[in-house]
Amino acid sequence: MSSKTGPSLFIGLMTGTSVDGIDAALVRIDDNRVTLLGSHSEPIPDPVRADILALCQPGNGEIDLCGSVSQTLGCLYANACHALLLTCGIAASAIRAIGCHGQTVRHRPGTQGFSLQLVCADTLAVKTGIPVVHNFRNKDMVLGGQGAPLVPPFHRQQFGRSGERLAVINIGGMANASLLEGRTLLGGFDTGPGNVLMDDWIARQGLGPFDRNGDWAASGRVDPGLLSTLLSDPYFSLPPPKSTGREHFNAQWLTSRLPAQTRPADIQATLAELTARSIADALAAFRPDALLICGGGAHNDYVLQRLHALTDVAVNTTEKAGLHPDWVEAAAFAWLAWARWNEKPGNAPVVTGASREAILGQVTLP
Repeated sequence: MSSKTGPSLFIGLMTGTSVDGIDAALVRIDDNRVTLLGSHSEPIPDPVRADILALCQPGNGEIDLCGSVSQTLGCLYANACHALLLTCGIAASAIRAIGCHGQTVRHRPGTQGFSLQLVCADTLAVKTGIPVVHNFRNKDMVLGGQGAPLVPPFHRQQFGRSGERLAVINIGGMANASLLEGRTLLGGFDTGPGNVLMDDWIARQGLGPFDRNGDWAASGRVDPGLLSTLLSDPYFSLPPPKSTGREHFNAQWLTSRLPAQTRPADIQATLAELTARSIADALAAFRPDALLICGGGAHNDYVLQRLHALTDVAVNTTEKAGLHPDWVEAAAFAWLAWARWNEKPGNAPVVTGASREAILGQVTLP
């Protein structure tokens, strides 16, 4: 793909480790600047979500299930694109490309590492009539990188401001941080679990899929012993570059560490504190002037209050910087598709540890 000049329209699609829905963002990219034109979200059907969660752990019949889920996700992503374009009144022919992250079911950084995101890109491309850019992570991993997180270069482009020392924190299933000194990206990494353990715990109590506003966590009391046990996991003391996922932080990880007698609300409070503490501890050496929060965790008022208390700096969502927190990651993958289309590097070796910058993503035509 040769470089294109002038504004272009791209769609970004994101389903993260929370496996709670498909986020679709329509953006205009002009001179590397992203403007959100429209957005759409729809839930992942419960049976599909159950299959995805099953694939996040080793089991029998994985190959057949991977194939089936990939095809299903291709159709679901296409439906989300159609709904987005209908809402925005934009024809598919006006879209340069779709940047589709796919659904991560395995992320194994390290020697001979790999990362597997499910989507049948051919299904998505054929059903929408739009080229699809996908498989963003593995080139970086072949170059010795973690393959994650990939959003920090977009955070730099979108939120970096001269004279500001800023940490952009995406709190999805996992949480990741981008460290910005003005327009310079100094680093980025996964801090650990974001919403994944809190969502799993409240669902296990039959109280819903997530803790709205963090109200249930706020009703409990942090268990210091449990918090210490959770924070003793070696991941938290690893130096960057580092990344993680459900392979490590999952229901089994939590269950094996729970004490015999603790009130469920106190466990939720402790899990919220784990998310906030692991982020705050990871930022201690960087000493940001402010935090910008995006992802589903931006709606957890309790976690945001704890972050403010632990860091003693202003904590705002990315909406203050012009982009709603629900759509940052989808917009980031639209931007990564733009970078691939224009043959520009998509990774940041200072974040992932890759040996060099690289053009990321494979292109599938309709």
